[in-house]
Amino acid sequence: MTSEPPPPQAPVIEIHDLHKSYGNLEVLKGVDLTANRGHVVSLIGSSGSGKSTLLRCCNLLEDSQQGEIRFEGEAVRWKGTGLNRHPADKVQVTRMRTNLSMVFQQFNLWSHMTILQNVMEAPVTVMKRDPAEVEDKARGYLAKVGIEEKCDAWPAQLSGGQQQRAAIARALCMEPRALLFDEPTSALDPELEQEVVKVIKALAEEGRTMILVTHDMKLAADVSDHVIFLHQGKIEEQGPPEAVFGNPQTDRLRGFLSATA
Repeated sequence: MTSEPPPPQAPVIEIHDLHKSYGNLEVLKGVDLTANRGHVVSLIGSSGSGKSTLLRCCNLLEDSQQGEIRFEGEAVRWKGTGLNRHPADKVQVTRMRTNLSMVFQQFNLWSHMTILQNVMEAPVTVMKRDPAEVEDKARGYLAKVGIEEKCDAWPAQLSGGQQQRAAIARALCMEPRALLFDEPTSALDPELEQEVVKVIKALAEEGRTMILVTHDMKLAADVSDHVIFLHQGKIEEQGPPEAVFGNPQTDRLRGFLSATA
């Protein structure tokens, strides 16, 4: 018996009433999020507001204690309750995770592999794709992010901006349905930051589905279709960037934006 295909309009990621705790510390207190196909959703807020935790819950790197997570209309299946709640189907988790590629703050490149090998590793070993085909795609994605000449270099030989661009190429080589960025520019000097911002803007212009945790309000304003301002684990305010940045409704958001200006 085959399962029903999701409706074509189903969001790539849909989260409803998500709660996440670490022991007695409740980090997310009933958060909703929808990322439609081709849209960019940015998560902003102070350190500790729950932005990165929400992003990690999206691709099941973190278990949540309550709420629903759907990927293209398909709900994550759970077993247990509360702090004992975990995904029930490892195959489902792997399938969803390979379609939600994450770019981390600290690059996380394998130091013992060349840049090309880093980009090829997951499609070849996890997804069992043909190495020759993957190599062609990997070289193409390295060209897309502007570092095709670094294929045979080691991560330690690259600048921070180049390493982050390699990490983006690695995420793209999985050919995911959505890209998840966790503060992709916060570890970089301002000059190198702009290299990565340029790549993210180009990806947004291509119509890629992205969820972006960022401290860069200009980047969020430029690329987002929807902005969510988190405060102490709750959505304080959300909307299109022109409303969130141009006409904030709450004192907390006004204070946050003035502090980051």
